[in-house]
Amino acid sequence: MAVEVKVPALGESISSGILAGWQVKDGDMVEKDQVLYELETDKITSEGTAEVAGKISLKAEEGDEVEIGQVIAEIDESASGGSSEKEATGQKEDQDEEGGKEEDGTEETKSSDSAISPAVRRIADESGLAPSEVEGTGKGGRVTKGDMLAALEKQKDSDTKGAKSPATTAVKEVSAPKASAQDDSSPKKAKGDRAETRKKMSPLRRSIAQRLVSVQNESAILTTFNEVDMSAIMGLRKKYQDQFVKRHGIKLGFMSFFVKAVVDALEKVPSLNARLEGDEIVQNHFYDIGVAVSTEKGLMVPVLRDCEDSSFAEIEKSLGDYATKAREGKMQIDDLQGGVFSITNGGVFGSLLSTPIINPPQSGILGMHTIQQRPVAVDGQVVIRPMMYLALSYDHRIVDGKDAVTFLVSIKDSIEDPARMLFGGM
Repeated sequence: MAVEVKVPALGESISSGILAGWQVKDGDMVEKDQVLYELETDKITSEGTAEVAGKISLKAEEGDEVEIGQVIAEIDESASGGSSEKEATGQKEDQDEEGGKEEDGTEETKSSDSAISPAVRRIADESGLAPSEVEGTGKGGRVTKGDMLAALEKQKDSDTKGAKSPATTAVKEVSAPKASAQDDSSPKKAKGDRAETRKKMSPLRRSIAQRLVSVQNESAILTTFNEVDMSAIMGLRKKYQDQFVKRHGIKLGFMSFFVKAVVDALEKVPSLNARLEGDEIVQNHFYDIGVAVSTEKGLMVPVLRDCEDSSFAEIEKSLGDYATKAREGKMQIDDLQGGVFSITNGGVFGSLLSTPIINPPQSGILGMHTIQQRPVAVDGQVVIRPMMYLALSYDHRIVDGKDAVTFLVSIKDSIEDPARMLFGGM
């Protein structure tokens, strides 16, 4: 009996996706719960597993756009490896006993290579890190994208320490002559040569592009600016960081302060906690804040739930969990839905000032930027302070300019005097 492998429903707004890669080949024997494919949609990348064990027959190719519910493969439950498979296993065991390990090792490498996902293979090609050198945490010890990224991060951390590792030294010794040889003897590109590459836009990137254009066309977006002195929260972090890490196992960052400041500001200016639906204004009475996260596939905005009742530690832990999910490509649809307001931090990339675009159907977004030591006037004296520019983009159809300015001033007051947040904003 053949069991159909269908593209599962991933959310109300998702109707199709791109078959990013097969983890098996046509005619392979698969086990129940074995990962079969990777599906990339306009919101997330997910994996599909086998519901039953048997012989698989593929009905779609890598790169195909497939609809939700479409049959992309069939698994024949009645098929089995039979005696030939057992005989091959027996021969392999005999070879091990007779010293044929080298040939078996080659076969095992080929087998493991066939189970490597396209994402893992791409990272391996770009970084030079062999998946066989990485400990896999996936099903059956399979190396996942997250495993590769974690290994690269660990390798990077070890390379940046004071003591030079043999690998680092070797790279440096080889790279210098290589660069010299390239300068002296490598063929130069002919004048007038204008090389270019072309690739299809990913569903996520295409969705981002469509949403950005639609929000610009449908909303009356304005941006107001202010600047904030970061001295107070930087002092708090320095004073309590060690105790915070010891108690909660995670560092205290800037984002938790800004999330709590946004909640206080939304309570004071309800128009920024509302959205337009047709000719109606829908007022939200909860505080689920979206925080923009940059991934290799594009920008995602996971949502922190019930921020008014969350502690700083709970916010930081949620942010850490989302960062891990984003790196490993495990973000779920529920993680991205339902936010009432968003925060984006271009400062981590060095942005001094920008005008963020609203994440529809929300009516506002706060942009954080890089911290710079700048001269400012305090009590008639010029002093150097760590300053950050803030930007609030808002939908002028439902938010008045006065409300936008009041909102941003409230953020500034809370950050410059964090004690205000202990008393529910003042």
